[in-house]
Formats: sequence, structure tokens, C-alpha cells
Amino acid sequence: MTAELVRGQNHPLPDTRLEIKTSVALPVLAGVTLGDERGTVRGAEWVAHPGSPSLPGVDVPGAASAEHRLAVDLDAVPGTVHRVSILLALLGDVTGFGALSAPFVAVTGREGTEIARYTITGLGSESAVIALELYRRQGTWKVRAMGQGYEGGLAALLGDQGLESPVDLAASILATAAPVSSAQDRATVAPVPPPASGPAPASGGRIDYAHPLRTAPGPASPSAPPSAPPAPEPRRTPPVPVAGDASGWSMDERLYNQVWGMFEDLARAVAAYRSACDFADSRLDRELDETLTDYRARGGGSNDAARATARARRDELVERAREVLDRDLDQLAAEVEVVEPALPVAYARWDNPVWHAHQPPVGEPMAIRLGDLHLPERTGLRIPLLVRLPLERGLWVDSGRGRSTAAGFLDEAELRRLALESAVAHAARLLAAHPAGGFALHVVDPAGAGAEALAPLVETGAAAPPARGAAGVSAVLEQLTERVDLLQMALRGGAVDALPPGLDRARQLLIVHDFPHGFDERAVTRLRYLADEGPAVGVHLLVVADREDAAAYGPLLDPLWRSLLRLTPVPDDHLADPWVGHSWSYEPLLPPPGSGILRQSLARAVAARQAKLL
Repeated sequence: MTAELVRGQNHPLPDTRLEIKTSVALPVLAGVTLGDERGTVRGAEWVAHPGSPSLPGVDVPGAASAEHRLAVDLDAVPGTVHRVSILLALLGDVTGFGALSAPFVAVTGREGTEIARYTITGLGSESAVIALELYRRQGTWKVRAMGQGYEGGLAALLGDQGLESPVDLAASILATAAPVSSAQDRATVAPVPPPASGPAPASGGRIDYAHPLRTAPGPASPSAPPSAPPAPEPRRTPPVPVAGDASGWSMDERLYNQVWGMFEDLARAVAAYRSACDFADSRLDRELDETLTDYRARGGGSNDAARATARARRDELVERAREVLDRDLDQLAAEVEVVEPALPVAYARWDNPVWHAHQPPVGEPMAIRLGDLHLPERTGLRIPLLVRLPLERGLWVDSGRGRSTAAGFLDEAELRRLALESAVAHAARLLAAHPAGGFALHVVDPAGAGAEALAPLVETGAAAPPARGAAGVSAVLEQLTERVDLLQMALRGGAVDALPPGLDRARQLLIVHDFPHGFDERAVTRLRYLADEGPAVGVHLLVVADREDAAAYGPLLDPLWRSLLRLTPVPDDHLADPWVGHSWSYEPLLPPPGSGILRQSLARAVAARQAKLL
């Protein structure tokens, strides 16, 4: 059955030899770009267009036309190619695709069976569009309905894919596309068998659309018996997930890229499902409105039957969309089950056995896990929230209630305790993820209210006793501010080698509990300075605070809050995703109740640091 795709929806490809058919109301340019895992096109040589219609595994038409057929052999594209993007671009003075009927694109297999189709709706002044994307995932290929339009035209599209000089490149490509204006002219560029030998015909002759890796059909022989139909290919089963199957120089990098690939797949799958549901609801509303305006059908129950039929069509669309979503989420869940046990300490949950045999690494990891993310369509499917290291911004563990439902069931003291325990767990993870002696902790607790939660850091020697009172706060902030000033001057002056020999080169993390209590205006100014300038020279903040407690400062602290990554000690859906418009639910990571793994990890990090000093 052909899949009717909506924007963002993906569908598995049962075949690797494909034909992409496009139909637009007037002649347009059709092309293909080959991108890596991130969608970046390495150069103009990876763009197929009328002036250069053939790439490994790809053949596109040699002229503009209202209808196109593009040949793709995914087995023949280079191994570094993970995304094959099908693009359409307007020619001449047309204001945008919105002035035309919606473009249509279909994917067919080698036997001509239609696999998926997509009508690109919602376009306006965009004059170039990525219609479809064929992408590689776990060794298999899928098609995704993109419909990503560009008001800046082909130049903006090429620039978005990482190509240099996109304006010049777009102009040269558009210059090669001479429109084909009639059905008779289009017939002259229909696919023909390639010549027996020699290169493809020169410009001005008949254009060969035949795929270089396909066997060209010869002339039919009247005496030859009809060939037997090819045996159907066995139905492909979903690929078996493998940990670390993404690209990367090391296993950590491959796992990092794989986790973010899982995040993207979950985001897109849910976005496609929600889009399908919205489309079904909007079509139902339109059809119900039409029944209300049809006065002739009011008698005899015709309106009731029409409304029942419209609702049945809506339910069928939603059910089909849910089946596709469940299929994709089941595959993702299977991948999570394989990937989670293989994660290194920096990415692993606290209950992962890898923590029990952990030793400080030789080098700094790519990222750190700060929690899990999930969406309401399947709350049990959790994707690790990985943040790149070194941290580009500080962290803020919110000890206030906010709008969290989970926080509403806790009293204020319990919520503050959980917030500080979460901060300690984040700090312990950062310490464990860095080489021995490569990370140092400082703690500020002006009122001494967090002694119990901070005990693991102090008792293992991972951090000195917290600074208390206004004087203690001022002393720590002054020390770190001077460090930032010194390192910045050395970096800007190119005199890093001239730094004092006794200067601790380790990254520094300042844990600030119960902010802004104990902070005067000067201390607040220094804290803001550390938040803005510290990350560039290895000084980072981890603030535990309720924003409402700082209301007395007015808007003075607003830039500080905006500069920090907000985390919560209880589940909350506060993480906004502007990419596809999701609100992600965040789940904090804490050691299992009664577990000593956090103290054990801290003790090992301290022992390794002391051994390095000997």
C-alpha cells in the first residue's frame, strides 16, 4: 500500500533502486544533493543538476520540465553519503511555489510499484524547496517528507547545506536549465538506452536518463518469448540495532552521534504523527462545514451519513498515523535497549554497571549526560540528554515550584533538598568524566543550609568545606574572578606559557547554593561576570536557586537566568524545542535510593588526583 506522507513523516524503503517522480504546474529545475550524516554537502561536485546530471548512484534530468523522473540507486552512492536530498527550484519571474498548485512527488521501486507519495502544501513565497530526503539509518534507508522551502531560492538552499559561494553556484546551476515547454518537447528527452560505447551525448542531443548501473532494455524481438516475471523480493525485517553504528573517530563519538540520531528520529516521528492528526482534524472540520452549508441534503438523513463518513475517514487517518508512529517508536525502543548498556560513564545512568569498574579517563569526553528526555506519545521511551563539553553555559538547578506538577506534591524544604542533591550528582558526574586532577570543585553555601546534601563532596575530599557568610562568598568569587582575568589576559596576549607555574590548570566548577542569599550587589556582579566570561577559560557555574527568591533584584538578574541551562530536580516539561516545536519532558538523574555509587565515584576521583600529585 502506498504511504501518503505528511511533512516530517518518514517511511522505510523496501528497495534501493528507486525512481523519484515530480509534478509541478510549470517547468522547474530538479536536482539532488548528497550529504553526510549531518546533511552537509562537501562541495559542488556532490550536487546533481542539469549541467552535471550524474553522480554515483544518482541521475537527474538535463533540462527544466513540469514533470521529472530521477533515478536513484542507494547501493551505489558513496559510503560517506547518509542523506540524498531531492530539490526543486523555480525559474524566471514566478514569485513562489505558493502561486502554483501544490507540487507532488512520488517514490517508486524498480518494478514501478509506488512506495510513497507526498503533496507539498504550505508553501508561499519560497522559490526553492527540498521535497524529499532519503536517509541512511542503521544500515537501511528511509524516505522523509521534507517540504522545506527557501525564500532566498536555490542559493539559500545550497548555503543551508554548507556549500561555499552558494550564490555563484546557484546562478551557474540555474543557467544550465533550459525549460522544456511542451509535451512534444518533453518526449524528446524521455529515457533512452545508452549508446553501445562512448560517453553520454553532448549538449543539444537526446539526453540519456538511464541509470549507469541498470541494464538498459534492448529492442524488443518479435520472436523472443516473454520473460518470466521477477520473483518478489523477501520482505525486509527491521534492522537489528547495534551500539555505536554512527560515524565517528572513537566509540564515544559514535555513541554520542547515535544518541542524537535517536533524538532526531523521535522528534521527527512524533512531529509527523502530530501533523497527520492535525491534517485529519482540519479535513474533518472542513467536511463537517460543507455538510452544514448543503441545504439540499438536510432532509432524509444525508447530512448525518456524510458526517459519519467524514469522522470515519478522520479516524482511519489517525489510526494509520499511529501505526506508523508505533512502528518507529518500537524500533527506537529496541535501539535504546542496545545502546544504553554500552554507554561510557559520562553518558551512563547511575544504575549502569559501568560505574562500578570506573577509573578516571585519560582525556576529556565529548559530552556529559544531564538527564533524560521523553514525549507524551510514549513516556517510557527515554533519550539521554547529552550536553557537549566543555560546558558553553552554566547550569541552574531550579529549586522552585515553577509549573511542574511533580513539584506541586512536595513541600518547599523537600524540593530544595532534592535540587541540591541533583546538583551534587551533576558535579560528581563531571568530576568522574574528567581525567585525574582535571576538574576541581568549589562550593558556596552562605547559610549552611545544605550541609547534609553536600556531605558526599566534603567527606570524600572532592571539595573543601563550603564557604559561608558574606565574607566567604566574597572570597571565593574574588579568587575565581582573578583567575578568569588572568587566563583571559594570557590568551588574548598569546602568553599562556607565561602563566605562573603553580597555577592549577584544572577546570573549575563553582556550586552556588541558595542564591541569592548572602550575595550583596558586588557579589552578584561578580557572579554574572563568571557566568559570562568564565566558560571560555574553564570556569563554570552550577547554581541552585529559586528564581522567585531573587525577585527583589528586579530585572537585574534576568540576563543571568537566561545565560544558564535550567534543569529541575523533578520531572518537568520545560525544555522547549524550536526545531519541531516540541515541549520535551525532562527527567533528572539521581543515584538509586540507598546506593553508595556516588560516594564511591567521588572517592576514586580523589584517589586518582592524589596519586597524580605524588
